[in-house]
Amino acid sequence: MRHFPAELLRRFGARLRVSLCRPRPGDGPFPGTGAHGHGTEEGSAVVEFTFLALLLMVPLVYFIVTVGQLQGGSFAVVGAADQAAKVFVAQDDAGRARAAAEQSAMLTLADYGHPAERATVAITCDRADCMSAGATVTVTVNLTVPLPMVPFGDSLRLDAGQLNATASQIVGRFR
Repeated sequence: MRHFPAELLRRFGARLRVSLCRPRPGDGPFPGTGAHGHGTEEGSAVVEFTFLALLLMVPLVYFIVTVGQLQGGSFAVVGAADQAAKVFVAQDDAGRARAAAEQSAMLTLADYGHPAERATVAITCDRADCMSAGATVTVTVNLTVPLPMVPFGDSLRLDAGQLNATASQIVGRFR
């Protein structure tokens, strides 16, 4: 068995005591105070860690919330475009179909928590008569997603992104 030199064991013990925050022999009555009662800087690591954690975690959490808003907005526009296209082809009259599709899109966006004034709906057809059998109806929904938790964000026009989705449906022969 190999024997370690006494100096190496002493240094190892000193480093172990420091890493475990144990007082050194000869220290004062309280950990972290010297023999004469003067304080050391051993407790400042907690303060530094708390400060740096806040400094780094707040922007990270805000970024995650913003990405969540954008993801929710993308689900909303896809669902709104799909529902509007399906509602459009289910109607008998082109005027009522357009109104019902826009109402359906706005209702779907409201279900996801996005107000109607931040969205636009565009409906196009590949034929002059949108309600004729075999016509393809395309609905495009555009949505502006605001930055979350920004006071006066509407007046400053601070947006996280512009999202859009398109859905197409073919008007059936039998309705």
